[in-house]
Order: sequence, then structure tokens, then C-alpha cells
Amino acid sequence: MINDDIIAYIEKSILCWLATASADGIPNVSPKEIFCWSEGYFLIANIASPGSMKNIKQNNKVCISFIDILEQKGYQLKGEAELIDSKNEQFQKFSTPLKNIAGEKYPFHSLIKIEINSAKPILAPSYLLYPDMPVSDKINAAKKQYVLNT
Repeated sequence: MINDDIIAYIEKSILCWLATASADGIPNVSPKEIFCWSEGYFLIANIASPGSMKNIKQNNKVCISFIDILEQKGYQLKGEAELIDSKNEQFQKFSTPLKNIAGEKYPFHSLIKIEINSAKPILAPSYLLYPDMPVSDKINAAKKQYVLNT
């Protein structure tokens, strides 16, 4: 289900967005900066996520999205989350790739391990309206719109 293209988008994304819901169905969406795909799971470091952690304890179904803002495409993943704290025997194994990303700047003592059960692409409407437009044109248009002259 998670293929090389999805992994490439995970690796080049700066942020992902984690959607959770409370037991009462109250939604919460939160940006996450330290995340990766490792050992067959989507992993997120718990840096400052009390709302996400509380919701996952009540309802472990989650949705993650990430996009390349210039290409205007990415993926939405859905799955079931498990909270792992530093006392859990799995913590060392699953925290290592996250610590490699976080370095000393973002210490964390728990993480979210997500088993993915569905994945689908996220595409800007221009991909449907202008399917023959080259991706490079979409990138140039996004740079102009957001004044990113690189």
C-alpha cells in the first residue's frame, strides 16, 4: 500500500497534518514537524501535542496529510495510532529515526506509531482541470503566487 512515491513525498514534506477526533467526534488537526516512514509505520514525535495525544487515547483512528506545496500534490493516509512512551520497550526502536531528524533541538519522550490502512493522492484542482499542464508550469505558477523566486 505504501509505495516508493508515497515515501518520497513523506521524505520531502516539511510538515504533515495529523487529524484526530475525540470520543465525541470533535475533530482536531495539528501540524507535525518530526515524522517519518520507518519499519512499516508512519511515526510522529510527540513534541507538543496534548490534544492529539488525548484524542488518540479516546479514538485511535487518524488521518495524515502531506503535500509538496509547489507541486500542489501529496497524499492522505488513514490508519490506527498507538501511543508509545519512553517506558515502552518499543520506544528505542521507533524513536531512533525520529531522533535522527529531531536532533537535540526537539527532545521528546513519546511518539505516535500509525499503522496505515488506506492511502490516496491529494491533487490540486488544476490537475483535473488542466491535465496536460506540465508540473513545472504548476511549480512556476505557485512560486509567482507565493512570491518564491528561487
